[in-house]
Amino acid sequence: MDFLKKLFAPRPAYKKEYYTFTVKCKRCGETITGRIDIDNDLSVEYEAGGDVFYARKVLMGDNKCFQRVEVCFKFNADRQVIEKEIIGGEFVE
Repeated sequence: MDFLKKLFAPRPAYKKEYYTFTVKCKRCGETITGRIDIDNDLSVEYEAGGDVFYARKVLMGDNKCFQRVEVCFKFNADRQVIEKEIIGGEFVE
């Protein structure tokens, strides 16, 4: 009976962590908000010894402008941003 109670007992909620950012398209000037899932989107950069993670995203706005804005972020082992670069736009702080 304890097995069934454990099986159907409510589980504690898991809080997702996201890194959100905003960019501005160079062509049309539209601001686009993106986000990186800290748990799933990060990849290990083995050349740096495994302590650096990176994420790459390609964003496109809702306007008729189909310009792609590519962003690349590097994170340290504590999941803090240590480097960011952008192609086709600029970061909005």
